[in-house]
Amino acid sequence: MDPDNGSWEAEEGVPHIDDPFIQRFLAGRLSLIEREESQRHDAKLLKSLPPVAKRACEIVAQVCVQELAQVQQDGYQSDNIPHPSLMSDAAKARLQGSDLWKIVRQLPKGSLLHGHLPAMLDTDYLIDQAFATPGIHVSAPKPLTTQRDYQDAPFAFQYSPISTTGEPKDKPALWADNYEPSTLIDLHTAASSFPDGGETGFRRWLKSRCTLSSEQSQHTPRGSRAISDLFNNRLPIINSILQYEPILRTCIRRIFSQLIADRIKYVEFRVAFNFQYTLEGNNKAEQNYAGWFRILQEEVEAFRSSEEGKEFHGARVIWATMRGMSNKDIGENMKECLLTKLDFTDLICGFDLLGSETAERPLNDLLPILFWFRGLCAEEGVEIPFMLHAGHCLGDGDQADDNLFDAALLGARRISQAVSLYRHPLLIDVLKQKNILIDCSPTTSACLGLTNSFQSHTFPALLSRGVSVALTNDSPGIFGHVENGLTSEFYQALLAFSSMGLSGLNMMIENSIRWSCYEDQTSKEWATDLQQAILGKGVKAARLHEFYADFEEFCDWVVQNFDERYSLG
Repeated sequence: MDPDNGSWEAEEGVPHIDDPFIQRFLAGRLSLIEREESQRHDAKLLKSLPPVAKRACEIVAQVCVQELAQVQQDGYQSDNIPHPSLMSDAAKARLQGSDLWKIVRQLPKGSLLHGHLPAMLDTDYLIDQAFATPGIHVSAPKPLTTQRDYQDAPFAFQYSPISTTGEPKDKPALWADNYEPSTLIDLHTAASSFPDGGETGFRRWLKSRCTLSSEQSQHTPRGSRAISDLFNNRLPIINSILQYEPILRTCIRRIFSQLIADRIKYVEFRVAFNFQYTLEGNNKAEQNYAGWFRILQEEVEAFRSSEEGKEFHGARVIWATMRGMSNKDIGENMKECLLTKLDFTDLICGFDLLGSETAERPLNDLLPILFWFRGLCAEEGVEIPFMLHAGHCLGDGDQADDNLFDAALLGARRISQAVSLYRHPLLIDVLKQKNILIDCSPTTSACLGLTNSFQSHTFPALLSRGVSVALTNDSPGIFGHVENGLTSEFYQALLAFSSMGLSGLNMMIENSIRWSCYEDQTSKEWATDLQQAILGKGVKAARLHEFYADFEEFCDWVVQNFDERYSLG
C-alpha cells in the first residue's frame, strides 16, 4: 500500500478492512452470494463432483482467466467476444491452438437438440457438391441483370439428365437480357459465364446468397421479422441444391462426421417440410417425403455401422411446418407428418412451427389446428409431442412473447430460444414445475439482432433461477460458421460468464441427454424418465451413465495434461 495513502486514511479515520463491523459486512455478503448460488442449476452437481472433477473445474477456471486476457490482447473486448469464425485470421489461428479450445473440443457434449438441417451445412462444401454432381442445372423466373437481381431475385438449382440431343451451346445465360425465363442452364456453363469473375465470382456470389456475412448481419433488420426475411431468402436456394439424393446423402454424412468429431453422440434435426426433393437420376420431384426419410434412415444406419460412427447414438427429426400458412395447408402438412410417422416410427420425434413469431400467426391463433393434430395422433396411437419455438423476440407482452405461455400450456416438452422468458417470473416457475427444457443458441440470437452479443443473452438469468437449459448451434451454415458442433458455443459461454465454469457446461450437457427423444414415450413415461434421470432403468439413464463415464475420463485427461501448468501453488 502507498504509505501516503495509509497515512491519509489513518488521519481521516477511514475504517480498516480488518475492523469487526467491516468483517461482519463481508461475512453477510458471502452468505448472500452462497444462498443465491445454492439456487443455481448446477448447485447439487458441484457438491457431488469427485475430486478429479473438482480439480478439472479449477484448472478450467484458471485456463479461462488466461484465455480471456489473451483474447483482449488480440483486440477483442471482454464484453463482446465474437464467434471464433468472425475473429481475425491471426486470432483464429491462435485460438485453435489455445489450451481452452483444446479442452472444450475434447469435452463430451451429449446431444444436439436443435439443428436446422439445411442451415447447418458449410456453404463452400455444399457448392462444391453441386459442381461435382453431374446434371445440376440452374434456372430463374427472369434474367438476372441488375445489381438488385443479384441481391434479391429468386433462382434455383435442379437436376436434369445430361442432354444427348445436341442442345445449342449458345443458349442465353441467366445474366443475358434474352434469357428465357425458367430455362435450365448447366451449372458449369452458367458459372463460367458469370459477368463478375467467371466461376470464381459465381461461387463467391452464390455463397453470399446462401449465408449472412458479418457485414450483412450489421445491416439486417433486428428482431423476429429478420428471422423470416433471412431464412425465406436463403433456404430455398440451399434446399434446391441439397435436396437431390446424391448431394443430400453426402451432406448428411458430413454433418454426422462433424458432430461425432466434436463428441456429440445424438442429434435432432428440425426440418420444415415445405421443399421439393428428387431421387438420384430423376428430374421430377417426389410426391411425398417417404424417399427423403428412407435416405436419412440409411445414412444413419451406415454411419453407426462405420468405425467412425460406432459411438453415435443416431438422429431423429422434429417435423416442422410454417406458421404463416392457412389451417387447411397446415392441416394437410400435419396429415403428411402423421402418415410418414407411421412408416418411419423411429425417425420422427416431435412437431414444431417455424416462421416469424411477430409477423405471422401466434400460437393462440393456431390452437384449433394444434388440438386437431393432437387428436389425430391419439386416434392412430402415435406420440408426436410438441417441441415449439416461442419467445424468440425483443418484445414484452406482444404476441411473440405470449407464445411462451401457450407453449407451456400446450405441454411442449421443450421450448426453443425463449429469449424473452427471463421477464416472466411466474412462467419460469411453471416451466420448472412442468420440467420443460429451454434449448437456445446465443450465437444465432446475436446474429439476428435479438441480443446485442453472446454476453447479453438471457440464458444465464434462467440458469440462476434453476431453469433447465441446453445450448445448441441452430444454423451455423447460414451464419458462415462452417463446422457443426458445440465447441464454439461452449468456448464463448466459458469466457462470457465467469459463473459458468466446467460444472455449468456439464449440467447443460446432462440436460441435453435427459431431454433427448431417443425413443417414443407417453407423457407419463417422459415425466418419469426426467424425474429419475441417472437412477432410472431406461435408455436415458444408460446414456447418462455413459456420459458420466466419459466425463470422468475427460477430467482425468484435463488433470494429466494441464495440472502442472496451472498449479495453484
